Amino acid sequence: MRTFNILPTDRSMQAAIQEKIDNLNKPKGSLGRLEELAMQVCLIQQTLEPSLAHPCHLLLGGDHGIEREGVSVSPREVTWQQMINFTRGGGGVNIFCRQHGFKLRIVDVGVDYDLSSVPGIIDRKIARGTKNFLYEPAMSEEEFDLAILVGSDLVNNCIAEGCRILSIGEMGIGNTSPSSIWMHLFGGIPLDECIGAGAGLDTPGIRHKREVLAAALKRYNSELSPHTSHLSPLQFFGGFEMIAAIGAMLRAAEQHLIILIDGFIMTACAIGAIRLYPAVQDYMIFTHCGDESGHRRMLDIVGAKPLLNLGLRLGEGTGALCAFPIVDSAVRMMNEMNTFANARITKYF
Repeated sequence: MRTFNILPTDRSMQAAIQEKIDNLNKPKGSLGRLEELAMQVCLIQQTLEPSLAHPCHLLLGGDHGIEREGVSVSPREVTWQQMINFTRGGGGVNIFCRQHGFKLRIVDVGVDYDLSSVPGIIDRKIARGTKNFLYEPAMSEEEFDLAILVGSDLVNNCIAEGCRILSIGEMGIGNTSPSSIWMHLFGGIPLDECIGAGAGLDTPGIRHKREVLAAALKRYNSELSPHTSHLSPLQFFGGFEMIAAIGAMLRAAEQHLIILIDGFIMTACAIGAIRLYPAVQDYMIFTHCGDESGHRRMLDIVGAKPLLNLGLRLGEGTGALCAFPIVDSAVRMMNEMNTFANARITKYF
């Protein structure tokens, strides 16, 4: 796998940033989380005058072999149908990208359909979906490395346009299954507590999903692991769109971009990225706690404090986009709010 040079944010400016925050004409600490966000953004960018220039959103699509086991209420063709819908501006992700001025890149990383001739879709297909991890690893080592590179290259394109803040979303029927397994393995949480309804499974459907994932884990831990001990859970269970998202997060952190982390799937990817490079978390803002079962517990694995709790579970990165105005408010506070001295107001603390 490509190596990344990701360092923790340099905190030598922390005192100067705090001094500026405390001298804005407001009671000390009165803007709460906005002040915390302002500190984080300033540390990421190493400046007292942060910028959210050229925000970009990556929408990564891929299909999953495990979907063949009936772990999702939605059929896999919904993946490619939605990808085409996104090119026509008809998805939730389109609405919020337009609303908040994000450049949307729709990327086929592993959709089980030929989208190469569809205008508006970037073709970076690795394969037509992953293999079924109930029986074998989802991807080879070469495919894993390529997915990391795809995500990294996409971020390079954003950086070339002056991007300073990145959000990532996914489209892939069945991707709550690998996310649940990563949650279980990386967080030490019982598998039953990691599995939810996904796109809308009923109670029998959730029970079946638990049985399938438990069987896949048993196979990973016993039958296959002696022969594939070098395989990480990321490679064994992940989707191409999920590994590309991890690659994008790592490259974004390496280049000191702000990374907006979306819901259940992207939080699982964030945890995967943190497992590889712990310092990447300094660059992440966890934007919301979704309605998918276990998302709150997944956030707790990394001690994340989400900005919103709106019961969202659409995916696509929509929660991250909805939270963007809060980050924007924190930056505007730093750049536009007057100081006590300039406003000629007595500083009373």
